Amino acid sequence: MLECGGTTVLVTVTRSAAREGVDFLPLLCDYEERMYAAGRIPGSYQRREGRPPERAILTCRLMDRPLRPLFPHWLRDDIQVVATCQALDERMPPDVLAVTGSSMATLLARLPFAGPMAAVRVGLLGDDFIINPSFREIERSDLDLVVAGTPHGVVMVEAGARQLPEHDVIEAIDFGYEAVQDLIKHQQAILTELCIAPVPMEPEANNEAVLAYLESQCSDSIRAVLAEFNLSKADRDNKLSVIKSHVANGILNLGEDHPVRMAVASNIKLFGTSYKALTKKLMRGQILTEGKRVDGRALDQVRPIASAVGILPRKVHGSAVFQRGLTQVLSTTTLGTPSDAQELDDLNPSNEKTYLHHYNFPPFSVGETRPLRSPGRREVGHGALAERALIPVLPNKEDFPYVIRVVSEVLSSNGSTSMASVCGSTMALMDAGVPIKAPVSGAAMGLIKEGSDVRILTDIQGIEDFLGDMDFKVAGTEKGITALQMDMKITGLPMATIGDAIRQAQPARLHILAEMQKTIDKPREDLSPHAPRLLTFRISPELIGTVIGPGGRTIKGITERTNTKIDIGDEGLVTIASHDGAAAREARRIIDGLTRKVHEGEMFRGTVTRVIPIGAFVEILPGKEGMIHISQLSETRVEKVDDIVKVGDSVTVRVREIDNRGRINLTIRGVPQEG
Repeated sequence: MLECGGTTVLVTVTRSAAREGVDFLPLLCDYEERMYAAGRIPGSYQRREGRPPERAILTCRLMDRPLRPLFPHWLRDDIQVVATCQALDERMPPDVLAVTGSSMATLLARLPFAGPMAAVRVGLLGDDFIINPSFREIERSDLDLVVAGTPHGVVMVEAGARQLPEHDVIEAIDFGYEAVQDLIKHQQAILTELCIAPVPMEPEANNEAVLAYLESQCSDSIRAVLAEFNLSKADRDNKLSVIKSHVANGILNLGEDHPVRMAVASNIKLFGTSYKALTKKLMRGQILTEGKRVDGRALDQVRPIASAVGILPRKVHGSAVFQRGLTQVLSTTTLGTPSDAQELDDLNPSNEKTYLHHYNFPPFSVGETRPLRSPGRREVGHGALAERALIPVLPNKEDFPYVIRVVSEVLSSNGSTSMASVCGSTMALMDAGVPIKAPVSGAAMGLIKEGSDVRILTDIQGIEDFLGDMDFKVAGTEKGITALQMDMKITGLPMATIGDAIRQAQPARLHILAEMQKTIDKPREDLSPHAPRLLTFRISPELIGTVIGPGGRTIKGITERTNTKIDIGDEGLVTIASHDGAAAREARRIIDGLTRKVHEGEMFRGTVTRVIPIGAFVEILPGKEGMIHISQLSETRVEKVDDIVKVGDSVTVRVREIDNRGRINLTIRGVPQEG
């Protein structure tokens, strides 16, 4: 159990025996929020926590990403890490505590683990970096950076930034890593106090005979395929599969007592893992020794780029396709009214989202067949990364009060679909006429590291991600970085290498940005004709009730009369949505009339709306009525109100008084009447 201020997080680790046939590490990280932690009752129908909200899913990923590379590759046991926020202090977000706690609990569980590992958040207020800022400080900060590290180096980075220069971001990561070292030392002290020794990280058990046989039989063939730089991804995969099948048949033709055949027969997964290991070794060796990638590109070269905007017709507000190599993403933008904002029911103080970025990764994008399901953690995480990259350039709510939803559909995937989503979504926003402050592009950086020999790769494709050591996504504008996400497959990187990767990403980002701007270089001057038109203005918060009326009757009447949609915020911001500008202006005229203060002695030209035995009601402003008492209808005595005025008559009146209940009393005595 970790405590910081008033925030408390309980983290547990459970290990079960390996299941037969599993050839990967089945690690499951869960983060649970309990609403009692903030003294609240869940807002769901059952008043009980149910499906985890998006922020909880992102915290699960935040725990998983630095943990997974620290377990040995040969471990096949089921491992579940569960973090539960049990008390919340707004001065300390619980997610980084969950990450650090997952390391401590794993060590206490005596699992083979290359820890300790810890995480901190870094904010930037003015010119000062701060460690673990509060929720409110994060809102004001120019940087929201989470750094996780081990004694061996940085193992994970997640960040959003307001167009910060590369050197500031590098300095922030270094600042956070120094704070991580203190938490690592504290964990080591606890282990020493409890007399818990680290579990030896034994190397993965390999069958040397199988590896040696594969190297002798197919190394040259694999090298030849990897050196055919003009091959497509599908052709390369097919040729590697043919080589694999050929050598597998060769093993079957060996004698039954041959050690290679016996080893493969006793472990059905051994041949596949050994073939993958050989392919990985040869691909990495080609990059390290020749500086050539499988598609022939230089290490710092971006794949060919193509893009188009406005490709979807009819009611789609904005659309764009962005393609880089074989990765292709279709992004769309939809503009909505304030009532379309997503209501949040989690522990974060913010209660709504007005910018939504959703990412879909269908099976056809990678040539697979599988059932379609609701978005998984990967889809949620990639959508959140693209969302974070674009938030810094969105217009202010006061200037552009729309709720914005962007959806990125991956049509074809060969690496870096999240950064393609950033690029396509930027173009879709501009196509919809959203006045973003600057276009955003992104690139994914990779790494090949063998001992002290290091190569950084720009714009990695699928095989380089699959067989490489790092996936470092960098997004930003011409001015600076807006989002970072770094995942590792090794136990840590020194700051010098991380700095080199960030600096190498800059020219790639700018090149991609220039290619995007050849298609669309600025937001369209007009919104889509199918997007709603919003009219915004402010009223005094104390007059909100007047506009809404008893039981909402007044505002409902206005919307029905003008065929508009009206939203009023707690601060008095009124937003009127309509496809008809004249109707929106009419709705505003009515609200202006309801909220305008009337003073004694003012003159109005109004219409009689009702007649009762003691007087007549006159609408002096849209939605605002006053009453003329029968005694104020004429200089002489009036027997019946109908003798003087009737419903529909237009009369000029003067405000005689406003009583202590706010009722407006009118008179026409002494008031000249037109006509």
